[in-house]
Amino acid sequence: MKRNLVVWLVAIAGLAALPFLGMPVYLLHIAVQILLWGAVYTAWALMGRFGMMSLGHGGFLGIGAYVPALLWNYYGITPWIGIPLGVALAVLVAVAIGFPCFHLRVVGHYFALVTLALSEVTERGIVAARDITGGSLGLTPNTVSGTSLFALQFPDKRHFFVIALVVWLVGLWVWHMIDGSMTRLSMTASVEQDAAAAVGINVPREKLKILLVSAALTSLGGSMLGQYLMYVNPGTLSGVMVTLQMLFAAVVGGMYTALGPTMGSALTIILMESLRILFGTRFIGAANTIYGILLIVFTIFMPVGIWGFVVRCWERRAAAQRARATGATSAQGAGASAR
Repeated sequence: MKRNLVVWLVAIAGLAALPFLGMPVYLLHIAVQILLWGAVYTAWALMGRFGMMSLGHGGFLGIGAYVPALLWNYYGITPWIGIPLGVALAVLVAVAIGFPCFHLRVVGHYFALVTLALSEVTERGIVAARDITGGSLGLTPNTVSGTSLFALQFPDKRHFFVIALVVWLVGLWVWHMIDGSMTRLSMTASVEQDAAAAVGINVPREKLKILLVSAALTSLGGSMLGQYLMYVNPGTLSGVMVTLQMLFAAVVGGMYTALGPTMGSALTIILMESLRILFGTRFIGAANTIYGILLIVFTIFMPVGIWGFVVRCWERRAAAQRARATGATSAQGAGASAR
């Protein structure tokens, strides 16, 4: 346990030091996006790993992105207040969706359809309120000159790298806390609702807890993406397509491991940037096409994802080494007894 903690601390210190060691600005920009989207994908994976197929996280992301931007532009309210308000609104929406669904046992593809409607309503609502939100053209938060802690605006990307690292670590910490708690056991059991209820597990409450945590983290990630990009758009930070992007990244990276969604984030960001550089505007929709093909391939041949496959291979290797060591020890003991 202590060894793992030391490894994590060293890794975090190394990541935090990267932008201050002459890292190119473009690579720093990519790294910030990987961390922020990694936190968002981790939030979605909290739902997916327990069998809850949510297609509504694009709505939570959009709420988190737009609330602080609108409050800042129209009322001058600092994002330090706007971001918690966006998270609170996302949680309230999650309660409004999750409470009746879980108590009425609206599960499986029916729950997915309900959450799909949430994503669609959020995106359409943003577009319809174009006089306020900018509609499909998006919205640019009012900028201030230079560095402003009050406005949470930093021309130097190194500041946002540190913020993105903190948000990402919060997501991993929540994952770790859930994975090591009784909630994980209850949620794993609640996949079979009748059996879980028979042993005293309050299935609706456990599912609602996971939904609320996931919605809050997704909203937080959306807020920080809006602040970093200084541009919010319903097509990129809300809606069904964004949710499908989360699903793809979590599945391909590995939704059953803590670092799997971040692996998926790195893959999606690098893929999008590579296609943009290679094709420009000549192959519109290339990323979505490749996403679909890879999702089919990984779902069939590698359902545990890339990082999950690596972890599984590592565990098998460690088990084989322990078995060989145990066998050698037993052979030595037998030889000593024979003598």
